[in-house]
Amino acid sequence: MKTIPEQITERYLERTPKSQALTERARHVLPGGDTRTGVYYAPYPAFMVQGSGAYLTDLDGNQYLDFLNNYTSLVHGHAHPALLNAAREQLPNGTAFASPMVKQIELAELLCERVPSVEHVRFCNSGTEATMLAVRATRAFTGRSGILKMRGAYHGSHDLAAATDDPDADRGIPDGLRQNIFFASFNDLNAVEKILAEHANEIAGILIEPVPNAGGIPLPRENYLAGLRALADKFNVLLIFDEVVTLRLNEGGYQKIANVMPDLTAMGKIIGGGFAVGAFGGNRDIMANFNPAQKNPIPHSGTFNGHSATMAAGIASLENLPQAEIDRINALGDVLAAGFDDAFSEAGIVGKTTHVGSLVQVHWRDGEIANMEDVAQGFRAAGDLPYLLHLELLNRGIYSAARGEYNISTVVNDAEVDHAITTVNETLHKLKPYIAEKYPALIAK
Repeated sequence: MKTIPEQITERYLERTPKSQALTERARHVLPGGDTRTGVYYAPYPAFMVQGSGAYLTDLDGNQYLDFLNNYTSLVHGHAHPALLNAAREQLPNGTAFASPMVKQIELAELLCERVPSVEHVRFCNSGTEATMLAVRATRAFTGRSGILKMRGAYHGSHDLAAATDDPDADRGIPDGLRQNIFFASFNDLNAVEKILAEHANEIAGILIEPVPNAGGIPLPRENYLAGLRALADKFNVLLIFDEVVTLRLNEGGYQKIANVMPDLTAMGKIIGGGFAVGAFGGNRDIMANFNPAQKNPIPHSGTFNGHSATMAAGIASLENLPQAEIDRINALGDVLAAGFDDAFSEAGIVGKTTHVGSLVQVHWRDGEIANMEDVAQGFRAAGDLPYLLHLELLNRGIYSAARGEYNISTVVNDAEVDHAITTVNETLHKLKPYIAEKYPALIAK
């Protein structure tokens, strides 16, 4: 008799033979068969050929209810008519010019109106670029090089963002870079204060995602973000919020929810309407360093910065995301998280979610999840269970991140959220005998 993991894998292989064949072709020209680490999962990812509304269709014709939405960027789901029409109207006029464009101003005005701390903004092409340039602005403004960031946080793929405090894990990152990076655990104000007290003359700023999405959504404790703001002021360093993901949680981003104003904000994902985008902005005196008319400006170019279709679709994305719609999908996120929690409880399996608004993360552990170390501890204890849950959900038509991340788009309805909860419940029951055998500590007492 086949084991449960064997049954799940065999079913996946049966459903996706065309994706398997195309993976073999892809591996001849792409390392591993793709160009994006975060979308890989074993035995191979399904190739998607169409997205419409809340659903994806793969090469073999399987349909999936999408709770990944290109890692939160497609807040309006796939092929939203308003966003497509905005891009279509712009494209006949040209795509990218070596000149300013009206749509850049219009999207910049929207961002400055919505995000409380943003007085001036610059566009780039990814969240990676946005955090990289915000860090550069911070260093230029302060005249210092050090950056304090949270252990286990994700801020993109540039060297500073990808660097950890484990040199063995940082292949390709120069050793010399590490002397300008300082690490603290998320939610640990005392550690931040100690580092700043010892290295204030070296540190330019604090880089933090106010709610670390890729870090597993540990929630900031009461007064944590306000405490960071106070420490930044006390030690004369800048505070950078990475709101590439969390901008979706409120018209003004998480900073408006927390009522904590950073000096600089990195943005991306939802502001591009489904196209590649990044932006960074904040205090006009800091952003003035990018003014090319001034003496010795920070150089910031990019062939596709402010791409016309991106700007047009981004405007449509924000115009179709008023606070009332944000509140609605945040409420659906509450329902999804509560339903997943109930599913673990009803199945008698140790597990829970952390969530904020429309962002939800599944954990295979109980107790407080205060930081990314707590998140990692849960994943280590769970072994192959996150992988098996993800693969079986794919077999049942639910699309999410392999690490257990879910998010809600504006095109998802109550019934679809209920369907996802039911499917997770059924999948946990399927996995329970395997869990009891291999991970008995995860069977609830």
